[in-house]
Amino acid sequence: MNAIKRISLYLVPCALYLGIAVAHAQQYPNRPIRLIMPNAPGSSTDTMGRIAATKLGEALGQQLVVDNRAGAGGVVGMEIGKNSAADGYTLIVTSLGALTVSPHIRKNLPYDPMKDYEYVATYSRQGNVMVVNPTLPIKSVKDLIAFANAKQGKIFLATAGVGAQSHLNGTQVMMAGKFDSVVVPYKGGGPSTAAVISNEAQWSIAPSGAMMSHIRAGRLRGIGHTLPTRSPLMGDIPPIAETLPGYKYIAFSGILAPKNTPRAIVQKLNATMAKVVASPEMRDLLAQQGAEPVTMTPEEFRKAIAAEIVETGKVVRAIGLKAD
Repeated sequence: MNAIKRISLYLVPCALYLGIAVAHAQQYPNRPIRLIMPNAPGSSTDTMGRIAATKLGEALGQQLVVDNRAGAGGVVGMEIGKNSAADGYTLIVTSLGALTVSPHIRKNLPYDPMKDYEYVATYSRQGNVMVVNPTLPIKSVKDLIAFANAKQGKIFLATAGVGAQSHLNGTQVMMAGKFDSVVVPYKGGGPSTAAVISNEAQWSIAPSGAMMSHIRAGRLRGIGHTLPTRSPLMGDIPPIAETLPGYKYIAFSGILAPKNTPRAIVQKLNATMAKVVASPEMRDLLAQQGAEPVTMTPEEFRKAIAAEIVETGKVVRAIGLKAD
């Protein structure tokens, strides 16, 4: 009898706690949500994140206020997110470089990608697009290789920073195509894109979300993409793999929360995002950026990032990046 009483005394507060948590999630959100953007304005992460923020906010009935905290390839924003209150009112847009590259190139990373965040929801996947300044006589990947070789490597590859996907992808392309360029790290995707538009740099390779509007406007020329096959989202831009067999890269975007954000809130955000991504309007907005909708459970999202960390480590070692 005493044992039963002890169990009852234990279960009552647990039930009360669960009841409070569920009630809190039902009321959530009752004020605006801060969405930390670890990358610079104009970057692909920023472009896609703002689309998701607007539509998720509409579905939740509260605004998601975008707070750009760029720096150190996304590390600054990720650290701010890690140290924020775990109450559901701070969310973080994924910065793939900060999650999958920085663990391999930074000795004192101020967070653990697997231990310090709740994985909430994904909303898109996209390929990267290789672009050149449209005044150059380069209309294909083959042309770029020939142009670089004629210049004896004295052309500039604009990247969003050391270890950014534009750096890794660009270096992989040079290795596969057996040509050289001077790698120039800029402070984010926006500045690196602007450098190619102005012909300060001659080419770059970056997520389609930041590139397609410039390509359609004629400010950049798209000559290849990293998806393994042709895609209607990329128009008539061919896969890089048609010139460099086997080359591919696919990126996806999502939202994290600080560790220990209530499970009920994470589940509510995931379910709401899934409804948003399934809407025709969201699919059209993503398609305009050369991106496809994608949804995952929090568990699937975490496993996908863990796998990408392993694969990125192989690339980092292959091109010789060292931890600093």
